[in-house]
Amino acid sequence: MSVTEVSELNLALRKYFGYDQFRGDQESIIRSILDKKNTFVIMPTGGGKSMCYQLPALLSEGTAIIVSPLIALMKNQVDAIRNVSEDDSVAHVLNSSLSKTDANKVKEDIKAGKTKLLYVAPESLTKQSNIDFFTSVKISFFAIDEAHCISEWGHDFRPEYRRLREIFEAISDVPIIALTATATPKVQQDIQKNLNMGDAHLYKASFNRDNLYYEVRPKRDVEKEIIKYIRKRKGKSGIIYCLSRKKVEQLSEILRVNGINALGYHAGMDASTRARHQDAFLMEEVDVIVATIAFGMGIDKPDVRFVIHHDIPKSLESYYQETGRAGRDGGVGECVAFYAYKDIEKLEKFLQGKPVAEQEVGRQLLFEIVSYAETSICRRKYLLHYFGEEYDDSKCSEMCDNCRNPKEKTEGKTEIANLLHAVIELKEMQRAPHICSFLNGENTTEINSYKHNLLPHFASGKEHDKVFWNAVVRQALVAGLISKDIETYGVIKMTERGHEFLKNPHSFKLVKEHDYSVDEDSGDVAAMGIKDTFDEELYQALLDLRKQISRDKDIPPFVIFQEASLKDMTLQYPITKEELTNIQGVGLGKAKRYGAPFLTLIKEYVENNEIERPQDMVVKSLVNKSGLKVQLIQNIDRKLPLEDISNSQGKSMDEIIDEIEMIVNSGTRVNINYYLDEILDEDNQEEIYDYFSEAETDSLQEAYDEFDGDYTEEELRLMRIKFMSEMAN
Repeated sequence: MSVTEVSELNLALRKYFGYDQFRGDQESIIRSILDKKNTFVIMPTGGGKSMCYQLPALLSEGTAIIVSPLIALMKNQVDAIRNVSEDDSVAHVLNSSLSKTDANKVKEDIKAGKTKLLYVAPESLTKQSNIDFFTSVKISFFAIDEAHCISEWGHDFRPEYRRLREIFEAISDVPIIALTATATPKVQQDIQKNLNMGDAHLYKASFNRDNLYYEVRPKRDVEKEIIKYIRKRKGKSGIIYCLSRKKVEQLSEILRVNGINALGYHAGMDASTRARHQDAFLMEEVDVIVATIAFGMGIDKPDVRFVIHHDIPKSLESYYQETGRAGRDGGVGECVAFYAYKDIEKLEKFLQGKPVAEQEVGRQLLFEIVSYAETSICRRKYLLHYFGEEYDDSKCSEMCDNCRNPKEKTEGKTEIANLLHAVIELKEMQRAPHICSFLNGENTTEINSYKHNLLPHFASGKEHDKVFWNAVVRQALVAGLISKDIETYGVIKMTERGHEFLKNPHSFKLVKEHDYSVDEDSGDVAAMGIKDTFDEELYQALLDLRKQISRDKDIPPFVIFQEASLKDMTLQYPITKEELTNIQGVGLGKAKRYGAPFLTLIKEYVENNEIERPQDMVVKSLVNKSGLKVQLIQNIDRKLPLEDISNSQGKSMDEIIDEIEMIVNSGTRVNINYYLDEILDEDNQEEIYDYFSEAETDSLQEAYDEFDGDYTEEELRLMRIKFMSEMAN
């Protein structure tokens, strides 16, 4: 390549795009296309793939046809090219969104030689009328964006992409450039084979994005965690991915209710709404877009500071591409995924009913994402290994949670040797789950039918569970001691390095894996990230205030606020009436009646002690639970027997009394005299009522002991409800 040619390309780059120099392999790729060579580009998101076909299209005679799967993405690309040209005709889209008049205008511009780039959906390209038209005009080259759609092993396989080669051949014998941001060695091979591009010039950039921070969190109380996370990054741009359209709409509304500027984006919205929401995000009118885990949104925004996965995606390719939308400007981008195995089980259900081969592929892709989520080794190292790239994890510089907070390591030489012996003994014909069951000594149907339980190494690792052995498999894979045969859906094979290890065993440090076994919906306080020790100093002050008000009003202290409510106040630190109603056992009525002095005390305490209040833990909910409460009150107003109410709702008597207590404790008056008159005579009622009037505590146990068991727990509870309703509300 002559100096003149290089300078001409640089001049063109400066003229059209305003850049002084190319990035990475861009210049070589562009030269390959201009030299009419088939070209295959694997370049991570944000690496500058678009430039690789845009500039040669502008410099070539005729029109370049760019196949793109997403209308929104085409619109972005066309707008960008028109901005660097004096004539809007330089770039067009041809897809189902165009009217017949608009489509005819596009074809006229192509015939006139004005259009250099034409973006088409694969479906539009298969129409015979369009094929006939393209054969009549000059085509410079074909570009296939998101080329991984060709491969059934790609994360968004599209059958229509597999017809592209025959369509190209029917139109014109011109070079092809295929581009993708995510391609494992298997996907790369599949693309080249399908497009008959074995001779293509291959350009593969490193998949490492060293400005991205990767983190996986257990999926517990996820909406609160997301709100807390975003509030700490006020004004920053971010994308949140969800598994379903319904969750997109719910979460975007929850974010708005909690003061976060967010909009939803999914394929079920009409095109104008999607475009409006996308533009609002690009123009920084909204901070956060909540979107379905889909092929892509066509959002090319350089300053996305965080990408959150509310649900784990279907594959590591999806995950890599979606996280790749963060930090395109070179600034730090944080990629946080919330993981619970139940999400994987949901995705597995979606595979049911599909062809067997497709199910096998889907399960293998899910296994990879589970392995990434659960691993405790450097996430960057694991991710890059998946894409066929070796990485020295000492360079991660704590840019993933596992390197920032390393797990303990133990000597695993014996376990690694055990694993390798098992792989050999099973004739390198089994997948990881079978091998783990074999080592653990589990008599599965498959193990028994193959008589693997009779082999010498069966149960050789029974002191460890299958979770442990899965971790060993993952770490042996990344270390290159074993490999996974994709063609046979993940069968584990030995490598030369593995055989060498068995000949000369050496130290191998195993990293303890994460435990994500706690259920997402766990009610455990610690699991939800709420501190389990309350503020003793504030609690004592609130007790003293309650005692003072109790003396002034001549009512028992527990009538004002129960101890559980006071403890919750020391966790939440409410300073407004609205915040006080979020406290356990406090409704609007009780907040109005008794709240003011407590709020004053708490506010003063917070200011004096410079306490950072965890208000992000108090998330406003969209769920309206008042319907059942109203229905229960209406049934009591109609004087229905409590047994009838419990039977009609399919609940026990205890559960109904629990609900009535919650209603009364939160400040709503309920009259159950009609029911009490049926079970207790007037003197008994008066005796119990007088007891609660003078008691220091509302403890049922103390009341039961006081009356020596003369009254049942149920009777005491119901009388306490009557007392609290009349005295507290």
